[in-house]
Amino acid sequence: IGNVWPCVLFSTHLRIAYQRSKMVQPLERKKIVKKRAHKARRFQSDLFLRVKTSWRKPRGIDNRVRRRFKGQVRMPKIGDGSNKKTRHKERSGFYRFLITNPRDLELLLMHNRKYVAEIAHNISAKKRKELVERAAQLNVKVTNRNARLRTEEAH
Repeated sequence: IGNVWPCVLFSTHLRIAYQRSKMVQPLERKKIVKKRAHKARRFQSDLFLRVKTSWRKPRGIDNRVRRRFKGQVRMPKIGDGSNKKTRHKERSGFYRFLITNPRDLELLLMHNRKYVAEIAHNISAKKRKELVERAAQLNVKVTNRNARLRTEEAH
C-alpha cells in the first residue's frame, strides 16, 4: 500500500496536466500587478444611502478630503491605475467577451487564445446549451458554461 500511493498520486497529476493541455491556454501570461488593494469609495457613501459608493471627486470649498487633511479618505491618484497591458485581464490570462448569440461566438474563432466567452445573463437554458456546444467546436473557453445547467429529470 505504501508503494502504490505515490503512483496513484502521480497518475492523477498526469491526468490533470493532460486535461490542462487540452484546454485553451492564453497566448501570453504576463503577471498582473494590482498596485492598490482597496477600490476608491466615495466620501460619506458609508453615511448616507443616497450617496452611492462609486468614486466622485469632492468639490466643496471646505471639504477635508479634497484638502487632503491627515486621517481622511485617500483620493485616487493617476499612479493608482494598473498596467495598460494587463488592465481588464482575468487571472487566467484572458479578456472577457460577452456572448448573446452564435454570431458573437464566431468572432472569437481567431481570438480564442486572447478572449474567453461569457454568456450573457438573460440567455435561456436552451440557447445556452447550443452556445456551449458551438464554443466547444470552435475551441473557445466559456467562463459560465455550467450556468442554468440541469441534469435530465423524469417529469
